[in-house]
Amino acid sequence: MLYLADFQARKIIIMKRIDSRSFDELRPVSITPGFQSFAEGSVLIELGKTRVACSVSVEEKVPQFLKGGGTGWITAEYSMLPRATLTRSPRDSTQGRVSGRSHEIQRLIGRSLRAVTDLSELGERSLVVDCDVLQADGGTRTASITGAYVALYQALQTLANMGVISSIPLKSAVAATSVGIVRGTMLLDLCYDEDCVAEADFNVAMTKEGELVEIQGTAETKPFSRESLDGMLGLAQKGIKQLFIAQQSAIDRLKVR
Repeated sequence: MLYLADFQARKIIIMKRIDSRSFDELRPVSITPGFQSFAEGSVLIELGKTRVACSVSVEEKVPQFLKGGGTGWITAEYSMLPRATLTRSPRDSTQGRVSGRSHEIQRLIGRSLRAVTDLSELGERSLVVDCDVLQADGGTRTASITGAYVALYQALQTLANMGVISSIPLKSAVAATSVGIVRGTMLLDLCYDEDCVAEADFNVAMTKEGELVEIQGTAETKPFSRESLDGMLGLAQKGIKQLFIAQQSAIDRLKVR
């Protein structure tokens, strides 16, 4: 966290954020497990005004390329409800195809969850993760990853309780957050209004051990330095550590049911 120490030492004046958070502060986080009654695993994750329902379904089949291999699979689908934003957006079904943005995000969610799961312990079955954005105020893909991990844990716990698998085959937790540079200041967990004017923005997925699963980063208005990249990754890690605490709290509530 060298960046944070350097930032404080220089006594740089930090811009006032729209919701009065400090530059390194997450929006209020709430993870409600068991949000849906019939899914093998489900949560409602709320991150400020962003709300995503994540559910996990078990299917006794795998993609064609895995048949006969004795291993399982995790895949994801992502969608945004028509009035998740200020104006209505059409459903993908009315367009006849999944939008490029939705396709990219659901691949990201799937990769993040597969990275921390021992798929060989699932047998030849698939876990399908559905992430539906009820309300969007920035960070929907990172909230989806963070919430989907808890839903996945619950689904695996359900399978273990049924004797379908011998244990919960998770190697680590995974969570994600966004960071960016807005008016020259590095900020954690951008809301929509901040994301719209960011000079650079990143989505970072990380394991509990601090290993990176994925980094998506773009300079929107001008290039950024390697020093800025290191600073944003340090800021992201600080926020993700707090998300792991929220995830564990939700999992602990599952265990006492």
